[in-house]
Amino acid sequence: MATAPPAPGPKVAFDVRGLSKVYRTGAGDVHALRGVDLQILAGETLVLLGPSGSGKSTLLNILGGLDRASSGSARFHDFELTGASETELTRYRRRSVGFIFQFFNLVPSLTARENVALITEIATDPMSPEEALARVGLADRMDHFPAQLSGGQQQRVAVARAIAKRPELLLCDEPTGSLDSDSGVQVLEAIVDVTGDVGATAMIVSHNTDIAGMADRVIRFRDGRIQEVQPNARKLAPREVSW
Repeated sequence: MATAPPAPGPKVAFDVRGLSKVYRTGAGDVHALRGVDLQILAGETLVLLGPSGSGKSTLLNILGGLDRASSGSARFHDFELTGASETELTRYRRRSVGFIFQFFNLVPSLTARENVALITEIATDPMSPEEALARVGLADRMDHFPAQLSGGQQQRVAVARAIAKRPELLLCDEPTGSLDSDSGVQVLEAIVDVTGDVGATAMIVSHNTDIAGMADRVIRFRDGRIQEVQPNARKLAPREVSW
């Protein structure tokens, strides 16, 4: 009897080969990345750990289309980032990437709803600001200004803004770095919930080694290189993470 072919595995979202980044400074060259090889699966959550200057944020910026590699290649599905024009990178960021940073970067004169609408007005197939804010637990705070929100609530507005465009990729650079533990857990829960809802691939850069348990895989950086790739047999929920 003929056997059915095995079910296809997860698709590769990113294929990174020999990626290097050198910054030219008056004091000499700074090698931020040194020949990084990495494959990232669609729908995967990665936590990137390592000391300052180890290359985590540089990789995030290149994969997000905010910076360019000095050499090597990075491909997102069929799109070659490392050879793309500025116009193509702008289109890629607008359509496919949601960014969350340590500092919320909200416009203080706009409400939470209006801050999210800044993105939904330029996205091709966005959810409404109301839906995005409801998904991060802020349905009752939509018309509040940033100054009327706690730090954790402001970061959740930033999460809502990032996921409102239904991104394929969510890049988070120290998203809990300026928050206390309770607020940080709420933000991580929002990230986990919404990435699951929209099927996004998530990459979280952190100095906080305690959040590694919530990843599918943990990528440890040192001196511009990947030092270790560690899969988790079981992903922890944010509430299970020791802080």
